[in-house]
Amino acid sequence: MKIVNKYLCKNFLGPFVLTFFVALFVLLMQFVWKWVDELVGKGLELTVMLKLLFYAAISLSSMAFPLAVMLASLMTFGNMGERYEIVALKSAGVSTRRMMTPLAILTVFITVLSFIVSDQVIPRATLKLRMLLFDIQEQKPALNIEEGVFYDGFDNYSILVGKKMPDGETVKDILIYDHSRRQGNTSVTYAESGSMAVTPDKHYLIFTLRNGSFWDETSSMGATRGKPSRLPLMRARFDKQYKRFDMSDFSLGQADAELFEGHSSAMTNKQLSAEIDSMKVQIREIEDNTANVFFNNLYYYNSFVRENEQFKTQDSTLALDLNAMSPEMRDRVLNHAENSSRSFIYSMQFNYTDASYRTSYMWSYQIELQRKYRLAVACLLFFFIGAPLGSIIRKGGIAVPLVLTVAFFVIYFALSVIGEKIAKGSVMPVWFGTWLSSFILLPLCVFLTYHATMDTAVLSPDTYAKWIDKLKHIKLFTKKRHENSATVS
Repeated sequence: MKIVNKYLCKNFLGPFVLTFFVALFVLLMQFVWKWVDELVGKGLELTVMLKLLFYAAISLSSMAFPLAVMLASLMTFGNMGERYEIVALKSAGVSTRRMMTPLAILTVFITVLSFIVSDQVIPRATLKLRMLLFDIQEQKPALNIEEGVFYDGFDNYSILVGKKMPDGETVKDILIYDHSRRQGNTSVTYAESGSMAVTPDKHYLIFTLRNGSFWDETSSMGATRGKPSRLPLMRARFDKQYKRFDMSDFSLGQADAELFEGHSSAMTNKQLSAEIDSMKVQIREIEDNTANVFFNNLYYYNSFVRENEQFKTQDSTLALDLNAMSPEMRDRVLNHAENSSRSFIYSMQFNYTDASYRTSYMWSYQIELQRKYRLAVACLLFFFIGAPLGSIIRKGGIAVPLVLTVAFFVIYFALSVIGEKIAKGSVMPVWFGTWLSSFILLPLCVFLTYHATMDTAVLSPDTYAKWIDKLKHIKLFTKKRHENSATVS
């Protein structure tokens, strides 16, 4: 049996590793397609792109594990069935249940590995990924000054280059508008020729201008109250001049990790549990504060009316007699009641909004916590769907297993999204909504595994072929009988 176990594990691990990276590649391409607009035109270095893809691949690995398990189990048992190896093993006394046992144990180890990756590795990779994406979004597009087109990539400057030489550095007919004073095109620099070069640290772009002129009309803006400026225009010529432009916005910065550490996908199970407990305490405090505000405003006169000498002798359980008050006191009491009621309404609205906001965050943390367990358990569910189906359909290769895997995964993913949406709406408990897809697939796993291990004819293709033949014969017999009845009549 050790030989059979080794053979089964060898046939399973090969397709598993292959399909894991194939599934990861497909999920990664979906990620790239989603963020392509943010990546194009930024002039990102190869190392930055590799880091981005590496972090994204790790973040998506939890979804690739179930896909790889199902596809590998389908291919393993499908190939064995197509080569009649399952029939040979059964004739030797090895049942389907016995064949599935070593692979089920191997799947348990894969499940544990998937959970560890989801709990310890993916949160760190997600944090790095979000920081890197934030830096890329904040980064300006790559420096690309074209001929005859105004370039506005630098803050407060517009640059026009008449012609660029083949070396990419020498330029002619340079026109630079300085808008830093927010007064329009009042400061202009023109040069017949020059060169542009980036400093070794890539922090600055240096323009070396030759044979040019400079004029500035900013001083004329200083005329006030009808008095003209003494310097309406400043103009100068130069043989050589340097212009420096800051390129810090074109390079990746370093986003603060604190901006993203609070996101649910960047937390471990321990951190999520702590945040959930903290949110529950805060929501409870808001509810208690709401009750206190309600009772304090309900007996508003305790702090205003009853402190008045006129009402100290009155029974607090009796309603106030407004007609017995002086007009001045009645107006004061009514104004105080109106202000207290308005304050109570605002306080209730604020507490409701605050409690709803924190409850929404708590649901996100709870869903993320349950999702880590659900995706790990999905490896087992998909195995007990793929292995029985592979032994039943007995089709090798990758075509049929791939179609079945994609179909089941789409159904599972759609049910997961629906369950999480429902859970966020407080229609059902969070744990039930998150595990809804698993609850629906579990009976199917039991059904397929039972009939595959018991070798029943319920799922045999030959059984359905016989049923179809019987239906054809019944239909043909009915048709002939109808024709004979018509002939006799």
